[in-house]
Amino acid sequence: MTLPIAAALATIALVTGVSLALPALTRPTAPFGVLVPHAYVAHPEVIGQRRAYTRLVLIAALCAAAAGVPLVAAGRGAGFVSGVGAVLGVADLALYVRAGRGVRAARRDGGWEEGLRRRVTVDTTFRTDPVRVPWAWALPALVITLATAAVGWWRYGSLGALPSFRGYGVDPAGPARALTPLAAFEPVLIQAAITLLLPVVTLLVLRARPDLDAARPAGSARRYRVYLRGVARLTLAGAACLNLGLLVASLQLWQLVPPSPAWRIATYVPLVALLVAWVVREIRVGHGGHRLPALPGEDAEDTGATQRDDDRHWFLGGTVYLNRHDTALLVPARIGATWTLNLGHPVTWAILAALVLLGLLALTGVVDLPQRESLF
Repeated sequence: MTLPIAAALATIALVTGVSLALPALTRPTAPFGVLVPHAYVAHPEVIGQRRAYTRLVLIAALCAAAAGVPLVAAGRGAGFVSGVGAVLGVADLALYVRAGRGVRAARRDGGWEEGLRRRVTVDTTFRTDPVRVPWAWALPALVITLATAAVGWWRYGSLGALPSFRGYGVDPAGPARALTPLAAFEPVLIQAAITLLLPVVTLLVLRARPDLDAARPAGSARRYRVYLRGVARLTLAGAACLNLGLLVASLQLWQLVPPSPAWRIATYVPLVALLVAWVVREIRVGHGGHRLPALPGEDAEDTGATQRDDDRHWFLGGTVYLNRHDTALLVPARIGATWTLNLGHPVTWAILAALVLLGLLALTGVVDLPQRESLF
């Protein structure tokens, strides 16, 4: 089996595995991104949509393997592998949204929310006594960055032309690049950006508005605190995993190890380990920590209320949020350990406009990017 075919099959398996895990990464009261009362979390319609989603995802994986592997074998390019993974991911997301529409229709037609009180739970202690950033967990990422920089400094004087670097890995078949400090230390610059950015992201997540259960406010607030501490630790540990992969890539860039298939695979091992750790932890503790053990008395907590229905503000299976009347900028998404920007907030559009402007400046050459020109 050639490396491109093996990479395509691994990509299909990874995307399919994550897609199959998605229903388990949501709260029981938000199957496929749709809010349902506690009494209906095990309704036959919800279970049926889960089973149908699983079957369709597996069928999509088989179709991707049947159609994509021959294309990869013929093209023998990394672009084909990425394309197969992207198409399969979009198809699985469409199946997830389809299941959510089925649950929403069943809730509407079955009158699941008739007679229930709608409430919103607010816990001000998340502002007065927020979960702290575990800064010690950021040290491994910093140490790996400094170690990579030291190796690059030691190696720089003996380098010649550099192989093509694709942002996270070396492409030995790509055009060679002239030796410049920017080109040689590109992995270190990316590591530095990750080391600085992820703690900021962690801080923003810890300060984001919590999504608590109106039926069990006290218990959900305590679990959510425990959940946030784990998210913060894993996010900062993720920075170390990303930087470790870049360290392996830099060793190939600086020609300390050959850009062989084994070393190219080793570059992505920390990324796969990070993804697996996220999924396993999320399945074990549950979205928002709802699977964490309850303290005495928490199991009996029931206010008789149900969460306020704001499904009209959520799109794409609970991953996109748009509410012009909500002052929150960052809110927990309804799937896994993810947060999303409120597209109804003007600051969100300012951020998106700045990113688009930066991209346009890079494309037009106003902002210099590392040179990729061939030496031949």
